[in-house]
Amino acid sequence: MSLLIEQILNGVQLGVALFLLAAGLTLIFGIMGVINLAHGSLYMIGAFAMAWASARTGSFWLGVPFGLAAAALTGVLMEVLIVRRLYARDHLDQVLVTYGLILFFNQMATIIFGRQPLFLAPPAELSGFVTVLPGMQYPVYRLVIILAGLFVAIGLYLLIARTRIGMLVRAGATHREMVRALGVDIKLLYTFVFALGALLAGFAGIMAGPLYGVTAGMGEQILILTFVVVVIGGVGSIRGAFYGALLVGIVDTMLRAFMPGLLRHFMAGQEADAMGGGIGSMGVYLLMALVLAIKPKGLFPAHG
Repeated sequence: MSLLIEQILNGVQLGVALFLLAAGLTLIFGIMGVINLAHGSLYMIGAFAMAWASARTGSFWLGVPFGLAAAALTGVLMEVLIVRRLYARDHLDQVLVTYGLILFFNQMATIIFGRQPLFLAPPAELSGFVTVLPGMQYPVYRLVIILAGLFVAIGLYLLIARTRIGMLVRAGATHREMVRALGVDIKLLYTFVFALGALLAGFAGIMAGPLYGVTAGMGEQILILTFVVVVIGGVGSIRGAFYGALLVGIVDTMLRAFMPGLLRHFMAGQEADAMGGGIGSMGVYLLMALVLAIKPKGLFPAHG
């Protein structure tokens, strides 16, 4: 039972990280109509900037605002210098240009930091374990990630649902031309949304650094899962990104953790591990296919 609860918590922790990435990605595509493959690079930049600042200052906490600022500033520069020229282009041009940005950022990270991963230790106050159930302990840092992600999700909901900026963002996702006709500075709104998405991606990278290490190209693998979350939740929907991320995180974690053991009841150990790993890897894509078969626009589409 304790193992099951531990894996559920691990799934929620992964889901929170996916939500931070998916929220920005779904806003950017829903409002601007831009497919940004380089969104994972902002995740990587936040992690690298935080690791560099922490190593220079000797403080994990001083590295956090530096990582956030680096990701947000990079996002603003990307939007102003490059992405702004892609709004009128078709999606193929957007994919090609943002894929080129992936190659650029990965190469720059390799040149500056090298090919070896950077490993960060969580701060001493978050490095222990906490008892979540009698006889069951869970890492404090992973629990803090869950709580921080939920706090950000609540803040993002209040921003989108309760403020004038949020009203413009929601209107831009569904009635883009009407917002422009009302005299809203669309360029400024787009820059704000892109910076917000970059900030969230950088925050996810900062939290992931001490768990997985920081390395060039770290954003690409999680970006694939992020696109799955956006499709499952519904393009342009923050609520869809939240529930889709939790669903994908828990399903992915549970399949990887328990599928090999389940298959060992029916086949040899090595075969079970190989097949279980394969099923665990493709489980979220089967989930996406199932959701789309039932709800083609996702669980909570922005348009309805």
